[in-house]
Amino acid sequence: MARTLNLHLKIWRQPGPDAGGWFQEIEASEIPETASFLEMLDIVNQKLISVSGDPVVFDHDCREGICGTCGMVINGVPHGPQRGTTTCQLHMRTFNDGDTIWIEPFRAKAFPIIKDLMVNRSGFDRIMAAGGFISVRTGAAQDANALPISKEAADSSMDAAECIGCGACVASCKNASAMLFTAAKAGQFNMLPQGQPEKHRRVLGMVKTMDEAGFGNCTNQYECEAACPKRIGVRWISKLNRDYTLAVVHDTLLAPVGKGGGEG
Repeated sequence: MARTLNLHLKIWRQPGPDAGGWFQEIEASEIPETASFLEMLDIVNQKLISVSGDPVVFDHDCREGICGTCGMVINGVPHGPQRGTTTCQLHMRTFNDGDTIWIEPFRAKAFPIIKDLMVNRSGFDRIMAAGGFISVRTGAAQDANALPISKEAADSSMDAAECIGCGACVASCKNASAMLFTAAKAGQFNMLPQGQPEKHRRVLGMVKTMDEAGFGNCTNQYECEAACPKRIGVRWISKLNRDYTLAVVHDTLLAPVGKGGGEG
């Protein structure tokens, strides 16, 4: 028979973006150790509803560690204590009977709280939109060798594409920086030949939008890498910084020449 846990939860409750919040203490009894963390919250919500209580609001969708929708700070760590794991993949066997678990939303100015554990991460959407498009001819599938891509470039791009945009990097950073997210999303396109024509415009647009959204600066403490459930490395931040420098040089010095602004 599967072991069950009796837990003491301290869950952040906040009715709305402009309301004050507090930690509500809830006793979660007979929680199966095989349950995921979100399933545990489902059980808690069912009990709250049964006594006419207000269920805890939290984000979720695929519950397979793919969509990046879930995300909360568990005992001070985004997504909880298990490295390389999303909240929905975290199982209750990670905890011990009688544990006290603190659960709160991602804390960042750019992630305003909607209600309880749910935050508004639309800032990420705006950064992605600022990346624009890739001007590769669409239509029927091209021949496999039409655009040669080295295995190194393809593998590197796929590494960056593993980012699911959950926001753990922002929640873990003392400055609420979105550099790791922005770097991964820009990097996955900039590594490929299809992404080269818009490379400079993409980097400038994404960084500008990131700053406008209210995310902080990176101070290279690597908390983002440690909290990332997909283990995206900080090397992508280094690449973004290099690409941004080249883009600024191109935009301020080389672009005017190409537009007829050279010697007359």
